[in-house]
Amino acid sequence: MIDIGVNLTSTRFDKDRDAVVASAQQAGVTGMLLTGTNLEESQAVADLAIHYPAFAYATAGVHPHDAKSVDPADLTVIRQLAQRAEVVAIGECGLDFNRDFSPRPQQEAVFDAQLALAAELSMPVFMHCRDAHDRWFAILRPWLDKLPAAVLHCFTGDDRALRECLDAGLYIGVTGWVCDERRGQALQQQVSWIPDDRLMIETDAPYLQPRDIRPRPKSSRNEPKYLPHIAQTVARLRQQSVEHVIDCTTKNTLRCFSIQ
Repeated sequence: MIDIGVNLTSTRFDKDRDAVVASAQQAGVTGMLLTGTNLEESQAVADLAIHYPAFAYATAGVHPHDAKSVDPADLTVIRQLAQRAEVVAIGECGLDFNRDFSPRPQQEAVFDAQLALAAELSMPVFMHCRDAHDRWFAILRPWLDKLPAAVLHCFTGDDRALRECLDAGLYIGVTGWVCDERRGQALQQQVSWIPDDRLMIETDAPYLQPRDIRPRPKSSRNEPKYLPHIAQTVARLRQQSVEHVIDCTTKNTLRCFSIQ
């Protein structure tokens, strides 16, 4: 059972990072992908992954929130980080028109540049899209046949967006959003549409703690140890065994990111 989205360098893990990893392993998590969101974090997650060999891997990229601070030299740094054995994808990259922390033209240019880099290096991309599907997909489409694999993590889009992503062959990451009785109703319906060979699971820790965990955790911090809860919810909604969901999502993750 592999968690494809963990922000393990978050300051919310500073006091007990090793314990968080240990509790995830005790819960049955067999691997995790640490998310790089800017140059500093990409460097940090690559370094951190080394401390958990054959368990933690990393991405290198720039989140749309940080696109405003990118210059051409930064892509050279990402290219260098991508040469490291522990870095298995370019990202987190994409568009976020919900918060617009970076100007949209800059988001689009930085996203396109990272897709070009992934294509050049023949690496998968780990992507973000919020309230920007049409523009995001228009930028992505020309690169699809040049990329070995592409993952849209933390899917929260509408029905049309999911069908377009699936038709394009993308992997879909499902988080604890699917456990949210308020915001997750659409995803609860959609999760059964995702083919077995395109499904992945993730926590996006420390964000998006599943709201239906009982008893409620004392802390609002999400952790990778809650991944089995997400897997169980996904299995119930798909009317599959949790063992089947874990087997499929693990195989998909290993294949997508070429993890041995």
